[in-house]
Amino acid sequence: MIDKYRHLFNSQFTEEKYQELKDDIASDFDYAPTFRIGETPFFISNELKAKIIEGCNDVIKLIQQKDFKSLTNKSLELNHNIPNEDEHTTFLAIDFGICEENGVVVPKLIEVQGFPSLYNYQINLYEKFKKHYPFLEELTPFINNITIEEYNKMLEEVICNNHPNENVILLEIEPEKQNTKIDFYYCQRDIGIPIVCVTDIIKKGKQLFYKNESGEEIRVKRIYNRVIFDELDSRTDLKLNFHFSDDLDVEWAGHPNWFFRISKFILPFLKGKYFIETTLLSDLAAIPEDLENYVLKPLFSFSGSGVIFHVKKEDIDAVVEKELYILQKKVNYIPIVQSPDGKVKAEVRVLCVWKKDDDAPTLLCNLARLSRGEMIGVKFNKDKDWVGGTLALFER
Repeated sequence: MIDKYRHLFNSQFTEEKYQELKDDIASDFDYAPTFRIGETPFFISNELKAKIIEGCNDVIKLIQQKDFKSLTNKSLELNHNIPNEDEHTTFLAIDFGICEENGVVVPKLIEVQGFPSLYNYQINLYEKFKKHYPFLEELTPFINNITIEEYNKMLEEVICNNHPNENVILLEIEPEKQNTKIDFYYCQRDIGIPIVCVTDIIKKGKQLFYKNESGEEIRVKRIYNRVIFDELDSRTDLKLNFHFSDDLDVEWAGHPNWFFRISKFILPFLKGKYFIETTLLSDLAAIPEDLENYVLKPLFSFSGSGVIFHVKKEDIDAVVEKELYILQKKVNYIPIVQSPDGKVKAEVRVLCVWKKDDDAPTLLCNLARLSRGEMIGVKFNKDKDWVGGTLALFER
């Protein structure tokens, strides 16, 4: 989208430099990420950036509505309702597919999540790209053109909320086995909080504790929650000493309820030029004749699990809990990133944080994904190059 930088990057790119980039990332923790790292950043013009920001603000308007909680209470009835919910989400991730509509490039909302994403990894990925392609210093991954120092300060503020770092934990299910653990490592290094497995939590009354490296029991005052309930509910083998549904004397950096409230559940409520026609299956008056133009998605799954791309009438008929699925119109992703052998599709996730006393979230950074398949996910891009996780860079 910014021809100058696309030509410059592609003229300097080699497979050797790509390997050096990956090796550099792996060297930080002697660990190579298990997801595919895209070869290139996605260079976004100011015109497209303005549309993405407008789309984000339209999503935020819905979330800011005074009746938003009553509008989304059903999402908790269908899942979990955890005590001590705060006034608003701490984290917000807004995903746009880069599409074409009437010959114009336009972002279309694919998904929205009230849940943290790769906040720490993405900023370190930017540093790695700059190191191997110094001209990228001229561009920024930040929506508001802040500095890296300001970014890290704001992130630490929302994660720790002024608590000592040792009393704040990143909580996950077997974090060492997660696909996103590179982000956990950067978080531990840059924010200074420990990574704790759910099975290592100790409960005493309403208080929670973990053991530090010296074996001392340390009080948990705030949880940076990375636990997905889909996985937690399926892991009947795990022995926990506490339940998320307990009334606990603890704060949440990302209260679990917001994962359900701000999810595909709200897509049918969003109307406008950046939104896709989406219908709750239980509200579907009639099955469309042109089902080939729709995608069937479970409301609360993660990482694309359960999505049916080539929908048939029997797929819809087979859904028992129709209030847990949406039927969404397909969008026309436009191949837009020039690779050495053709153009590649792109998706951009805007990463936001919402400080405790602020009226609205702050748009901070981003994550981008490149695809040659019919969908963005890994399973649609096996054995392909110039695909995978990367970041978008904007003009300063």
